[in-house]
Amino acid sequence: MAGMKDLLAQLQTHRLVPVVAIDSAADAVPLAEALAAGGLPVAEITFRTAAAEEAIRNIVRSGKMLVVAGTVLSVDIAQRALDAGATFIVTPGFSPRVVQFCLERKIPVFPGTATATDMQAAVEFGLACVKYFPAEAMGGLKVLKALAAPFQSLKFLPTGGITGENLKSYLEFAPVMACGGSWMVAKDLIAGKQFSKITELTRQAVAIVRQVKPGK
Repeated sequence: MAGMKDLLAQLQTHRLVPVVAIDSAADAVPLAEALAAGGLPVAEITFRTAAAEEAIRNIVRSGKMLVVAGTVLSVDIAQRALDAGATFIVTPGFSPRVVQFCLERKIPVFPGTATATDMQAAVEFGLACVKYFPAEAMGGLKVLKALAAPFQSLKFLPTGGITGENLKSYLEFAPVMACGGSWMVAKDLIAGKQFSKITELTRQAVAIVRQVKPGK
């Protein structure tokens, strides 16, 4: 699927996806500008708040970055995200209905996985990359390495507990395509309109990514 190949190429370049819970859609474009200024023109806007759909629409209209829709819990939310202009869909768990909906429309989808059963389901659907969530709570990199071993065709997007302290170790594991993290886009920073701080934290995160050597 061409869209998925293009997306994976972009993620392979950026290797970090800011995971955003935004309360005011008016902050969406300034946030996008702050992330882009920090060297990271990509963001996952999660449907954890009522402002998510409008925030996605605002960022897409601005043309500032690649926009991901996260916390997609149903086909209805997936449709709303796509109508708003989201580039691809990320779910916290494995929903066959949402996955099938996306595949039928040739929309890249990264379903959440936490077990070998989830990952095997992803392989059966022909997926190339899945979210591993909640990464740290599930046992971190050690457990991910054990789970990844039988699934040679899968790449992973670990999310949940990723920080500036453990980002590098995750990215050095070759099956990890990218990581999702929220420390540079914390809700209090966005609500306080501390966009220069977000840019600073993003630059620091990008610097960590650039230190990563080819994984094993």
